Amino acid sequence: MTKLTCFKAYDIRGELNIEFNDEICYRIARGFAEVLNAKTVVIGRDSRETSPKFAEIFCNGLVDQGVNVLDIGLAGTEEMYWATNQFEACGGVEVTASHNPKNYNGLKMVKSGSQPLKPIGEFNLIKEKAERNKFSKSDFRGKVINVKAKAKASYISKLSTFIDKNNKRKLKIVVNSGNGAAGPTFDLLERELLKSNENLRFCRMHHEPKGDFPNGVPNPMITANQWQTSEKVVKESADLGVAFDGDFDRCFFFDENGSFVSGEYIVGLLAESFLKNYPGSKIVHDTRVVWNTLDILKINGGTGVKSKTGHSFIKQEMRKNDAIYGGEISAHHYFKDFAFCDSGMIPFILVLNLLSQNNNTFSLMINKMKVKYPSSGEINFVLDNPMKKIDEVLNFYERKAKKIEYLDGLSITFDDWRFNLRTSNTESMLRLNVESKGDTKLINTKTNEIRQILTTI
Repeated sequence: MTKLTCFKAYDIRGELNIEFNDEICYRIARGFAEVLNAKTVVIGRDSRETSPKFAEIFCNGLVDQGVNVLDIGLAGTEEMYWATNQFEACGGVEVTASHNPKNYNGLKMVKSGSQPLKPIGEFNLIKEKAERNKFSKSDFRGKVINVKAKAKASYISKLSTFIDKNNKRKLKIVVNSGNGAAGPTFDLLERELLKSNENLRFCRMHHEPKGDFPNGVPNPMITANQWQTSEKVVKESADLGVAFDGDFDRCFFFDENGSFVSGEYIVGLLAESFLKNYPGSKIVHDTRVVWNTLDILKINGGTGVKSKTGHSFIKQEMRKNDAIYGGEISAHHYFKDFAFCDSGMIPFILVLNLLSQNNNTFSLMINKMKVKYPSSGEINFVLDNPMKKIDEVLNFYERKAKKIEYLDGLSITFDDWRFNLRTSNTESMLRLNVESKGDTKLINTKTNEIRQILTTI
């Protein structure tokens, strides 16, 4: 039996020909079909050079298990989510490694209704079956059905329901698709946006899908990748910049000065907007950076629900609590009215709505939160023994701590600052976030203090 290391906390990612290859992809497809007892499965893919091949291989595995495949072609992960829900399929799969380097690929998988797979009993069982490479035989072969046009039309129609039709403010927006899958889909969304507001102008960059990522891997969270969008916003005198990751289930924002906007402030903006339109609603949020979100919930009468980081955990909490919106600082945003799934296009539309509804600059909308609750941004550490280092940090701070939580890694709160330190669900590293109550110098001091603990041998 071959042990598979490409299975992460809730999806599949691996280095090509080391952790993930043709045979592994085929085995996972058969295991996925068997565990879900699937009759129909939606499949989409991102723009990576290897994604068409892996999509074909996965289709072959499904067909060999007697599954009919609904092929949506080049598409974002959220398009797969919506197609799985709309076509009432038994499951859905996106061939993607999201923001990982170009020598990686993988799979994001959901079951009927675009619900996340249960970690125990579904996801781990698919892993076991793929490792054993023993599957039940089907009496017939399935077939592959091209539903690309129909799926795209249904998805764009859904996106259009989030557009505020009453705003006519003249705005210029830089859109960086990162040579990922977002470009062709954005072109269709643009038509819908211009139907409502002909005063919008979009400046595209890295728009064409190119699997070799000639302008860098589409991961806007990496500081080194942000300068291109930032520079373009300033050059074009744009009101807003947006950059998508490879499978565009995340988008990242830049204000009119080209400054990158940290994810917790977008969570705050969207939470406030939903609570004004749907008073008393529940909002799900992760535990990495929370003070700005909790403040907005308190002011606007919302109920916060804490969740572990990761789409499967957020979606479970949203469904369980019937939450209207969920947000993570990593730019994953989830919507009850989108099958409780995450989307990169919907938050872009909603931020555009908010910017159109008043004459404020985007920086002014963000800075009032930023000044009140500054944060460090997520800092990554590649360490040999991460759990040992977390214990060392705990030992250093626990006597002075006001509150210690373990819902998602280690969160320690003091009177005027707090931090979260957790292992990544998809990569071998520790992630640190520090926040304070209006004190940027304190953040720098405490970040350096924790850095010293983590990096001292």
